[in-house]
Order: sequence, then C-alpha cells, then structure tokens
Amino acid sequence: MIRLGLIVNPWAGIGGSVALKGSDGEATVAEALKRGAQQKSGLRTLQALEILKPLADQCQFLTCPDDMGANWLEQAELAFELLPMTLPADGQTRAEHTLEAARLMLAENRQRPIDLLLFAGGDGTARDICSVVGDAIPVLGIPAGVKIHSGVYGITPVASAEVVAQLIRGGLVDVRESEVRDLDEDAFRKGVVRARHYGDMKVPQLGHFVQAVKMGGVESEELVLADIAATLQQEMEDDCLYLIGSGKTTQALLDDMGLDGTLLGVDAVLNGELIGRDLTEQHILQLLAQYPERRAVLSIMGGQGHIIGRGNQQFSREVLSQIGREQLILVSTKTKITELNGRPLVIDSGDSEFDRAWAGTIEVLTGYQDRILYPVG
Repeated sequence: MIRLGLIVNPWAGIGGSVALKGSDGEATVAEALKRGAQQKSGLRTLQALEILKPLADQCQFLTCPDDMGANWLEQAELAFELLPMTLPADGQTRAEHTLEAARLMLAENRQRPIDLLLFAGGDGTARDICSVVGDAIPVLGIPAGVKIHSGVYGITPVASAEVVAQLIRGGLVDVRESEVRDLDEDAFRKGVVRARHYGDMKVPQLGHFVQAVKMGGVESEELVLADIAATLQQEMEDDCLYLIGSGKTTQALLDDMGLDGTLLGVDAVLNGELIGRDLTEQHILQLLAQYPERRAVLSIMGGQGHIIGRGNQQFSREVLSQIGREQLILVSTKTKITELNGRPLVIDSGDSEFDRAWAGTIEVLTGYQDRILYPVG
C-alpha cells in the first residue's frame, strides 16, 4: 500500500485568465475575483486523481480538509485520512495554511513514512512546501499556477498522475533533486523576469512526464528573432485580428512594428495598430465576437515546450476553441526546439480531451520564411 500526501492550494492560478501574471497574496486573489476569475486548481487536482481511481485499493491518502484536499478525494472516490488542522469557514486559505499542512505532513512522516507528497499549485506553493519539507519527503507537483518555473511539477495534471500510477504499480521511477524557483510577481507585472532559486526537492522522474526548469537568460539569437518578425509582418492580412501571446519571440514582432505591447501579456493587433493591450480572457472573447478573421501568435516556453498553460491562461479552452487549431501561428528559434531533445510540445488547457484533440504535428516558424513540423503531445 502506497501512502500519498496531498496538499491543494485552492487559489493557485486564479490570476491567470484575468491577466494578473500570478496569484500570490490576498490582494491579488481579491482583484482576480473582482475581475470574475474562477478557481481551477481543485479541478486540475481532480483531473489527476481520476487517473488513480483504478488503483484505489493500492493507495491511501493523507490530506487537508475541504478544498485543500478532502473535497477532491471524495469526488474521486479515493480513501484518505485527514490532517489535524482547521481551515477558515469562508474558505479563504492563505500561504500560512499551506505551510501548516506541510509541517503536519513532515510530522506524520516521522511517525509513519509518506511515500510521496503531491501538491497542486504554482511556484509560490512549491516555495512554501520546500521551505518546510526540503528533501525529507519525495514530492511531485500538479501544475495549477500561472507561473511555473520550478522543475518539481509534471508537465500536466495527467502527466503527474501517470508518474504516481507507475510508482503505485511498482514500476521503475527515478528520484532526482529538482530546483524550486519563483518569480518576483511585482517585477513580473512590470515586464521584468526575475527568478530566484529557493532550494531543491526530491522529485520522481519518468520519461517526459516531469518538466524541466524554465530556461531564463537573454535570447542570443537577435537576428533570428528579426527574421521571424519580418516574416510575420509580411504575412499579416488586412482586417484580421492578431492575438499576440507572451514571450520575447513574439515581443520581437511588436517591437518591429513599433507597437508598445506587453512582454508578459496578450495583445491585440489589427491592420498594424495595437487595439488591445494586456488582455484578459473575457477581453479576448469580446474581440473574437467582433472579428471573424483572427489568428493567435504564440511562442514556445524554453526548456519545457509548453505553448499553452504556462503564463498565458488567457488562451483558455473556450478561446482556443473559437480561434481553432488551424489559425494558430507558432514561432520559435531552432535553439529552443533543439533544447527539447525530441520531447513533444505541450498544450495544457486544463481539459485532457481537448488537449488530445490538438495533438499531432504543427508547423513552427523558425526564421525568415523558414518553417518546420514538430509534434504536439
């Protein structure tokens, strides 16, 4: 019988769809709710737990009350024990509750070992758990945050579950130390990427299911970016809405056009003019209702291969469905593609069935009139 811990940050990722670039802090959560954001981390946790249902008689969970764990295990019909902790009646959990849960897990581990601690959240959640648990218990994250630079998460909730399933079945699963990193969210919202290494945790590894640490640094292929931008400008059509995703590769297009877009947000361009800046999911849907001709220009996250689900949650399942896969323009330098070492690109919309429907090969613009075909997993 495998003993698994589970800690869910109910508010992780809530700022993503409303363009807040993160979810850390009560003020950010309050602003996200004001903008109409919905909690999604629990549903992403449930998505992972559903994969483990066939193995229910081989695992036992130790978890937190309510939306920090118990509610999702009940829905997945998986057995669990509760940690001795009390959560606020209004459900407004904070980082202190994650820290308390981690301390209780560590204490329980000393009495009766926990084989693996699962947690759902983003880099802030990983940082909190690392500050308590360190390398005392193997951990694996279920990705639910806006920004995930740490190497302690599966590439999708289902991928995290596949690693756990392999462990439960007795398969060979490596354990390696992986970095926990977190961004300065205030600097991030100002267009400055400032990630800091906070520690390392032991993480099970299984093939391509666990993500690499996001690669930082300044892109050294300025000429390639200029070539990509030139090609995009030449091919842009009149009266067509272009939704420009986040990243330095797509930023090169806006810079080349002389437009003051956002490095880390989603911008809208029509007939060479910037008509929307730092858009939320709802803003995008409103624009899609106005313009029947539209394209989405997205880049690849270096080191991980995500094109959806890391820092661009504004491109929700509904938004993507309306745009359509055939209207997606994917751009990347060949250096980023090579660094994936053959791993497929990743779409993590929060809906596994939708993600599978978008799998296959996709065309990637990698230079001046230069394209390659690359698989999407």
